Amino acid sequence: MSILNTNNLSQRDFLRHTATGLSHIALLQLLNRDGFIRHGTCEEISQNDSNPYAARTPMNAPAAQNVLVIFCSGACSQLETFDYKSELIRRNGQPMPGADGLRTFQGEQGNLTRSPWEFRPRGQSGKMISDLVPHIGKLADELCFIHSLTSKTNTHGPGENFMSTGNILDGFPSMGAWVSWALGTSSQDLPAYVAIPDPRGTPQSSVNNWGSGFLPAAFQGTDFNSSKPLRNLITPKGIPANTDDATRKYLKALNANHLLNFPGDSDLSARLSSYELAARMQLSVPEVTDISSEPASIMKLYGADDTSNPLKAAFARNCILARRLLEKGVRFVQLFNGAYQTGGEGVSNWDGHKFLEQQYSKHGPVMDQPVAALISDLKTRGLLENTVVLWCTEFGRMPTYQKGASGRDHNPDGFTAFLTGAGIKNAYSHGATDDFGYKAIDKVTTVYDLHATILHALGLDHKKLTYYHNGFERRLTDVHGHVIQDILA
Repeated sequence: MSILNTNNLSQRDFLRHTATGLSHIALLQLLNRDGFIRHGTCEEISQNDSNPYAARTPMNAPAAQNVLVIFCSGACSQLETFDYKSELIRRNGQPMPGADGLRTFQGEQGNLTRSPWEFRPRGQSGKMISDLVPHIGKLADELCFIHSLTSKTNTHGPGENFMSTGNILDGFPSMGAWVSWALGTSSQDLPAYVAIPDPRGTPQSSVNNWGSGFLPAAFQGTDFNSSKPLRNLITPKGIPANTDDATRKYLKALNANHLLNFPGDSDLSARLSSYELAARMQLSVPEVTDISSEPASIMKLYGADDTSNPLKAAFARNCILARRLLEKGVRFVQLFNGAYQTGGEGVSNWDGHKFLEQQYSKHGPVMDQPVAALISDLKTRGLLENTVVLWCTEFGRMPTYQKGASGRDHNPDGFTAFLTGAGIKNAYSHGATDDFGYKAIDKVTTVYDLHATILHALGLDHKKLTYYHNGFERRLTDVHGHVIQDILA
């Protein structure tokens, strides 16, 4: 089409060219609808419409087969756990230099305040880790810390979205959805992607953390935990097992006949496949969530037998469930520590604004032993050789206490995550915040970089893993992100 000379464009010419342009748009829409246009989506992904969960070959040689994400909801403070700052201790009670009049999420800031917990050198590496998490501290030589993470938001819901989906808005696919869409699963009796909510409830952004967004709905995470198994999987009372089995076989025959009447209907075949998976899950999910078969030594290792702390015991059972799912071949497991409750600030999660010491004294023991046991157990069973583990939170916290309070405000400018497992360096620290733990200043790292690195470990190129939606080639990392080469083994 020639370039219009708008200086001499008559009304008739304008209408004629406009009609031509609109016809081109209409033609493109029709071609797109009927599948005659390729949009440059990742050609390496070839899915079987009749079995959308079938395992698929990654783009490159993978270091890892599976992913475990341990998500601490509420913004767990880096300054109480893994980011040791001697200058913060030295200047305790003094104003933070250059922060005159600084106001953050909840308002004005007070003075610099050291952590109530001592930091000690751990392992052969001598990594400084807080007494709040002594069990994780014993694993210092197994872990790779990223101390220079940054977020795009200082609000919990958008922060959870960003860490889980790469976007601060609702409605975008979670990392687990991207991974299960790209790779499927080796387990055909369990979902490719399972989210395990905290025993206290769901995180603030709830199902958006494990949603499929604009990806096919089959790749949304399936959420259940050890105390609240998946709903609607138990056969109703009064229905004999042989009757239930015969009913499912008859339904399968009806579905197969229906599929013959609509050959090539990928949506129908995918829907039937998901129904069949749900039927198989009637047997597989109750079995995997029943941890009564675990030996007493494992229950003790995780703290699942701790009668003095029922919440810790319940979270420990969720950690055992996470290990059992990975053993069964579930591709992506997302384990939450902390939940959102209206009016319960800091009580059910890591949001320590007002009384940080009292709140974290409860949260630390709930999370520490079970998470450390999970990582150790994965290693003992050889599962860490093909699983990459990420411990993370939505953002960090300030080195100052809030004015008039005994807690720290939100801080998206510098916080910590750690990784371990397949393809990841051991006993390594990447990047750093300033002397007070306020801002990332060395090897500044984004959530996009973190996502790109997880995908890389799975043999996926974050720049090629795309999905066409509403005129855009969407990807988990948007138009950003670099693989963090420094942390790769």
